[in-house]
Amino acid sequence: MNNGNKALAFTAAALLSLQAHGAFKCVDEKGATHIGETPPEQCAKVVMYEVTTTGRVLRTIQPSLTEDQVKARIDADERKKEADKASFEQKRKDLALLATYSTEAEFDVTRDRNIEPINGRIKSAQDRMAAIDKRNKELEDELEFYKAGKSTKAATGKKSDAGSVLVEEQGRLKHEKSVLARNIVGYEKEIADLKSKFEVDRKRWVQLKAGKGDASVEAEAKPIEAKADAKVDAKAAAAKAAPKKN
Repeated sequence: MNNGNKALAFTAAALLSLQAHGAFKCVDEKGATHIGETPPEQCAKVVMYEVTTTGRVLRTIQPSLTEDQVKARIDADERKKEADKASFEQKRKDLALLATYSTEAEFDVTRDRNIEPINGRIKSAQDRMAAIDKRNKELEDELEFYKAGKSTKAATGKKSDAGSVLVEEQGRLKHEKSVLARNIVGYEKEIADLKSKFEVDRKRWVQLKAGKGDASVEAEAKPIEAKADAKVDAKAAAAKAAPKKN
């Protein structure tokens, strides 16, 4: 290849390179157009385009995010994650509700079954408090008897620590009774919380049964409900087929 042909080839390659890479172009916030072989500084906060010499857009370059924008995007992503997590957890609970209860009446039965042992603990605490009150009355009578005979014992020179023993026992019983009273308050709160939880679950179950829940939950719940209905029907059939007692 002679020198002339080499020059022509070099020129053609340069033109093709210019057409391929072109320039950077944008319109800033004030409406002014900026063009440069390298990205103009004025294009940092707006959308910028890499264009050929004929004006064809090669690519679109989004503006760099500010610190506030980056923080806002991170916060939005976190909120979405939390929302997705809450949605997943609600769906899990909904499916569990539909799998656990086949009728509304079962909520009352299950609630009362859960409350029964707590009522048992309350009854035990109340019985113990009654026993403490009875023992305290006995201690008061013993102390009165002790105080009445104290002067006689002092006159004879005999010492007795019976009074201090009785007082110490009263102190122990008083502390135990206060602990029992706090426990009863805690048990009563536990019962109130259980009742509230079952009421919330009952309302949600009714909504789901009425078709007011998540469509995906309803779709997944149909096989569960079908199994529950089949189980109820089987029990009814078994009860009907059982021989009657004379």
